[in-house]
Amino acid sequence: MLITNANIITWESQNRILENHAVYIESDRIKEIGTTKSLTAKYPKAKTMDAHGQYVMPGNICAHTHFYSAFSRGMAIPGSAPKDFPEILQKLWWPLDRSLDAEAVRFSALSCLVDAIRHGTTTLIDHHASPNAIDGSLDLIADAVDKSGLRGVLCYEVTDRDGSEKANAGINENVRFLKRLAANPHPRLAGTFGLHASLTLSGITLEACRAAVPEGTGFHIHTAEHDSDEYDSLSKSDMRVIDRLQKHGILGPNTITVHGVSLDARELEILKETDTWITHQPRSNMNNAVGVSPVESMMRMGIKVGLGNDGFSNAMWDEWKAAYFVHKLHNRDPRRMGGYDVTQMAIYNNAALANQFFPAAPIGQITPGAFADLIFVDYHPYTPMTAGNLPWHIIFGFQHSMVTTTIAAGKVLMKDRELLTLNEAEIAARAREIAPRIWKRYEEEVSKVS
Repeated sequence: MLITNANIITWESQNRILENHAVYIESDRIKEIGTTKSLTAKYPKAKTMDAHGQYVMPGNICAHTHFYSAFSRGMAIPGSAPKDFPEILQKLWWPLDRSLDAEAVRFSALSCLVDAIRHGTTTLIDHHASPNAIDGSLDLIADAVDKSGLRGVLCYEVTDRDGSEKANAGINENVRFLKRLAANPHPRLAGTFGLHASLTLSGITLEACRAAVPEGTGFHIHTAEHDSDEYDSLSKSDMRVIDRLQKHGILGPNTITVHGVSLDARELEILKETDTWITHQPRSNMNNAVGVSPVESMMRMGIKVGLGNDGFSNAMWDEWKAAYFVHKLHNRDPRRMGGYDVTQMAIYNNAALANQFFPAAPIGQITPGAFADLIFVDYHPYTPMTAGNLPWHIIFGFQHSMVTTTIAAGKVLMKDRELLTLNEAEIAARAREIAPRIWKRYEEEVSKVS
């Protein structure tokens, strides 16, 4: 396929904007970039897609999400509103994940994947929980990702909050899925080993997870999203969260820690020393009123910080904007969290993280040999747009509704805003039919803990 008449945003380490260029795609890779005139002459028989002057750029990457949260949209929480993050877990998320059955797992994933295609997010790292539908849940999600045409990194979040039997089932689900991928590799699917958070994991379970994880596989775990995680860890082990996870062998270059709002200086040093990843989810942190993660300090230290959405919409530019603004407000300093800082997280660090799971070719850039994960953006700047000021055009100008075409692994998933791999209307209709059943179960679960 030859994409013509494009203004290409390459997102190379030295980003370039190439006007009136073309991209030649062969299989799932970018083979060549050149002017529209030169590549049209070189590949006269290629199937062409005219970008009509739109910006063509790499698809967005989400470093941490929760497909299972889809049915929370519009759902009422019975009784008084949760007063803090522990109550949010107890009154919203834990009763909701216990309410999911296999069909709800599938349609939660499909709904979020539709959202991702629409908003130009082509790679997602998911963190799943469904305590009453554990066995085979990752296969259901994997099948949905495969059908969508997107890239997905999947895991099941092991926890002790529903008892040892389900904790063991979560361990087994992670191991089973990782073995499935090892036996039958998939070019757009990868796995890691999920853990919920230190506050719901005993030392015994952490040791069992460490013993079960295949060699070279890392973990994906929430860390210090709220002070309660730190106090729980100190109560259990006389250690803070990151120290405790290090003791149990959880950290390392293949592990993703999530949030890190309440980490102290020594914990940050440990993340740096172990080369462990951390991800920032500003919209979620604001919504849960847990505070603002010190990601600027983390990046200054050389810690690898990615940008996720924690189950919010897969419009990742909204996450860019939240990160850009909340740090300024939190610090009462308009100089904080510059556009290049956001770009470092959302573009370069997210791409490096995704590449660990999909190492066959570069990801998140438009260069020969890279994966052909592309989006078309119908943006008409009324001031000059350059590689240097692009982050501010994205933060102040780009809207997710401007994404018109989404391509992953060389396959067109949406063209001119028409989805080609998933039927949005059918998926939404079935999800609406399922939702009352899930909400009823949720209310029953909440009543058990009220």
